[in-house]
Amino acid sequence: MILFRSALMMRRCVSLLVGRCFGPQPPFFLAGAFTSGFGHIPSSQSSYKGSNGCVSVSDDPSCSGYMAYTTSCAGLAEPLPNDNSVSDMLVDSFGRMHTYLRISLTERCNLRCQYCMPAEGVELTPNSKLLSRNEIIRLANIFVASGVNKIRLTGGEPTIRSDIEDICSQLSGLKGLKTLAMTTNGLVLTRKLPKLKESGLNSINISLDTLVPAKFEFMTRRKGHNKVLESIDAAVDLGFRPVKVNCVVIRGVNDEEICDFVELTRDKPINVRFIEFMPFDGNVWSSKKLVSYAEMMDRVVR
Repeated sequence: MILFRSALMMRRCVSLLVGRCFGPQPPFFLAGAFTSGFGHIPSSQSSYKGSNGCVSVSDDPSCSGYMAYTTSCAGLAEPLPNDNSVSDMLVDSFGRMHTYLRISLTERCNLRCQYCMPAEGVELTPNSKLLSRNEIIRLANIFVASGVNKIRLTGGEPTIRSDIEDICSQLSGLKGLKTLAMTTNGLVLTRKLPKLKESGLNSINISLDTLVPAKFEFMTRRKGHNKVLESIDAAVDLGFRPVKVNCVVIRGVNDEEICDFVELTRDKPINVRFIEFMPFDGNVWSSKKLVSYAEMMDRVVR
C-alpha cells in the first residue's frame, strides 16, 4: 500500500466544505488542516516483520520525506473503502477517496530538532489566526459528515495544548469517526496518555530518531531521551496496537542505528517508520546526508 496525497484536491475540498459552514472568509487560519487518502498499486514495497512489530519503507518518491510512511504490515491487504457516503468533494480526479484528515493544533514545540526547526525557533502565527477548540470540532464535524473516518492531530507538538484532552474527547464522539490518532515527540506524553486514551485517542505515533541519549540531545537540542522511551513503553502498556515510532534517518548521524530500531519490533508491538531526510529552510540539508529508502531496506535485509 502506498500513501497518495493531492494538494489540489485538498485545497478544493477544504475551501468548499469550510465555505459551506463559515462563509467565504473564515475567522481562522486553515493551513494546518489537510486531507490524505490511500490508493493501491503494485509496488516493490518490502517489509521486515518481527514477532510483534513491523518495519516498512516506501518506494514512492512522492510520499518520501517528513510526511512519508506506509501502513503497518497487518494492513497491506486491506481493500479500498467502498462507501457511498463519501462526499464527491473528497474524491479526487483518480477516483481516490480521501477519508483521512490531519489537523495541526499548534506551531509550538518543546524540541528544536535540527532537521525540522532552527535553534531559535520560528515566527509563530498569532493566536487569533489559529483554530480555536470549537472551530476544530466544527471543522472536523463537517469533514466526518462528508466521509472522513480518520483524524490525526499534529503540531508542532500537539500535547502542548492545554485543552488536548477536551479536543480528543469531542472529536472521538463524532459519529462516523473510526480512528483518532496523534503524532507526538513523546516528551510529556507519559503523564497525559491515560487521560488521552480515556478521551478516545486510539492510535499513536511517537517520534524518536536515536536510541543514544547523547545523540538525542544533539539532534533535538534538548534533553528528554528517557522520557520518550518511557512514553513508548506507556503506550504499549496501555494497549495501543501497534505503537508507531517515526525515525528520520540522516547519514553520519543515526543511520548506523537502523537495525537497532528494527530490533525494537522483535518483542514489542511496535512499528518503526524510517523517514528520508528532506530539505527545509534552515535545516542545512545535503544530498550527502540522505539515506534513500532503497539503502535503508538493503541494510535491513542484509
